Amino acid sequence: MLKLSERLYSLRKERKLTQDSVAKELGISMKSYCRYEKNEREPTASLLVEMAMLYHVSLDYLVGLKDERQ
Repeated sequence: MLKLSERLYSLRKERKLTQDSVAKELGISMKSYCRYEKNEREPTASLLVEMAMLYHVSLDYLVGLKDERQ
């Protein structure tokens, strides 16, 4: 199964979004978002929830526990 960083990258690319646009939507800096995609930093639980809502997937899918999106 994929790691969080790989899921974030693939979901963003699938939706044709930029790192900057996702960061703005989440209310964080682009540098922080880049670090999540590079697996250099772990988001807080509340930010994980926001990411899952933004990408319309379950938390289990986002963090790599399940391969089913919902």
